[in-house]
Amino acid sequence: MNRLFRLGPVLRARKAQEDAARGAVIQTRAEIREAQALVKRRQLDLVGAQAPNEGTARAMVASLVARQSLAAGLFGAQRMVTDAEEVERERVAALTDAAKRRRAVELMAERHAATVRAHDLRVDQANLDELAITAKARRSAGNIAEPNGSEV
Repeated sequence: MNRLFRLGPVLRARKAQEDAARGAVIQTRAEIREAQALVKRRQLDLVGAQAPNEGTARAMVASLVARQSLAAGLFGAQRMVTDAEEVERERVAALTDAAKRRRAVELMAERHAATVRAHDLRVDQANLDELAITAKARRSAGNIAEPNGSEV
């Protein structure tokens, strides 16, 4: 019985792949939080840039163009959040796949360990049976040599 699980390196590689995928998900979630913070800042900037009620036509046009620019920046930040969430979904799917592949190898390792334990138990039981049979045979042999206990 081969006691060594030959897929041990594969299991370590699968665990490393899963850890890398988990790191990618964590990084993506940080990017989402950063993009959401940017959206909030851009919303505050847009709200703070009110159109002037009075002034020259050029000042009003410049103010409207600035607000449009801020609105475009807000839209871009919202798009960043959407894109980051899509990347997160993809990376979570990759993490799930890596976890499934790791678990498959782990199940094989557990089955191998169970097989080794069962083999060890069978060997131990066979040894105990052999000892019991040998002891019984010795006792029987001793009784034959001394049927009445008066052996010379």
